[in-house]
Amino acid sequence: MITLQGVGASAGIAKGKIRFLKDESLSVEKRRVDDAGQEVARFNNARDAVAEKLTKLAKEAASKIGEENALLFEVHNMMLHDSDFTEPIIAIIETENVCAEYAVKTAGYRLAQDFSEMDDDYMKERSADIRDISNRLIEVLLGLSQGLGQGEEAGQPEAALPAAILAARDFAPSETARMDRANVLALISQEGAFNSHTAIFARTMGIPAIVALGDALSPELSGKDAILDGQNGLLYIEPHDALVGELEERAEKDRLEKAALENLRGKPTVAKNGREVKLFANIGSPKDADAALAQDAEGIGLFRSEFLYLGRDDFPDEETQFNSYKEVLCKMAGRQVIIRTLDIGADKQAAYFDLPKEENPALGLRAIRICLSRPDIFKTQLRAIYRASAYGNAAIMFPMINSLGELMQAREIAKSVRYELGEKNIPFQNVPIGIMIETPASAVISDILAEQSDFFSIGTNDLTQYTLAIDRQNASLDPFCDTHHEAILRLIRTTCENAHKAGIWCGICGSLGGDLALTKTFVEMGIDELSVEPSLILKLRSVIAGC
Repeated sequence: MITLQGVGASAGIAKGKIRFLKDESLSVEKRRVDDAGQEVARFNNARDAVAEKLTKLAKEAASKIGEENALLFEVHNMMLHDSDFTEPIIAIIETENVCAEYAVKTAGYRLAQDFSEMDDDYMKERSADIRDISNRLIEVLLGLSQGLGQGEEAGQPEAALPAAILAARDFAPSETARMDRANVLALISQEGAFNSHTAIFARTMGIPAIVALGDALSPELSGKDAILDGQNGLLYIEPHDALVGELEERAEKDRLEKAALENLRGKPTVAKNGREVKLFANIGSPKDADAALAQDAEGIGLFRSEFLYLGRDDFPDEETQFNSYKEVLCKMAGRQVIIRTLDIGADKQAAYFDLPKEENPALGLRAIRICLSRPDIFKTQLRAIYRASAYGNAAIMFPMINSLGELMQAREIAKSVRYELGEKNIPFQNVPIGIMIETPASAVISDILAEQSDFFSIGTNDLTQYTLAIDRQNASLDPFCDTHHEAILRLIRTTCENAHKAGIWCGICGSLGGDLALTKTFVEMGIDELSVEPSLILKLRSVIAGC
């Protein structure tokens, strides 16, 4: 038996034969051309073909990986037309008189290499995106496909092959999104990271996965029997019967646990001391509301409105936003839906906002700061939310509030929007207005902010980052990032106490809300609501019942 250790990217036990997919690198000949202009035209035509396919893939993938994740392919479309990507390709064609496919591979792979050598882990992950886009272009230019990998091996369609543990150097995002779950037992790769798009897609699709196994995962292992533990990142080649039995027993235990959780559907979430905690869901698009309902969410604690702004080349109009908010409110049928106003900036960028280049975007112009400095954008969103409120139980949440002045300014803008709608006899409901507590400053003055808020929701991801002075996008700092740090817990406790003194409720919508090791602590603090990824809701209900 051979044991390989990688990074567990998606939990689950899977047993089967390993099948290596063809290497994604494409053989391209450096061919000289007589007419560089014609090659540039070939490149532009190929780009148009890939762009069309990416748009189609974004729509197809939404049902598998959720609309928020599927937006990646709209981002790929933007990257495909970005001058930083296209200009070096055209320059190589025109200065070296070479074919377009060679120029794409040379310039595209060079750019991907530049990204892979960056210190920032988020930027490193863009390397895979550039390679994916480049390969799609090359395939079209070589006449190998219509612009997206078709998941074929030696000419045989994937659907005709038996289900297997698929292995590769790495999986392109477009490949993962198009996989048929029925034909994939698990994914294993030599490269990759826990937060790569492929890993995120695998978790969303419920596919066990291990990444970063290194060169020990070689094509010579293709056809061998294996069993993997996606939770712990362990791959066993030709495992002995005792180990197989142990892992299969664990898988059965997990299955029975999930079945037991199903018995908690429709029941209130009550701790042993009688305290009730609301369990809401975090979502990123109207489609995600279906998953929230399927997992028995009592409401939506965080509706990230950024999906409306990302993957576009211009601002979404009021009608587009209204329809999205209305769709979720109607789906939730009276359950509360807390809509966070746009949180663009930092790691979520949209070029058409024309934001200045910043040394540290996490500390720059983002979220409520954009809204207050660009009230026209803010008012459009607020009008859409208020109009949609007539169709359900809506609430508004302002992100990154740091001072009472910011909160009062935002509330005044909301008041002016209500006045305008009233003047036009446009119906809307009385919508509660709350804020996210995401900085030490807002936590410390939460007693003051509570006087002008209807509720608090603690965004623990940013609160952790700003309290510990640690970039949460930088994986190399993970050893220093103690999410259970006493300073963070004290800020959460202070915020909750100040909320209750003011007679308002306090919830958590950051990732710590789903940290089961802290659930009892939060119940004892008196946290009123936890908003988490839908898949965690029933598990949390079970844990709280035992607190």
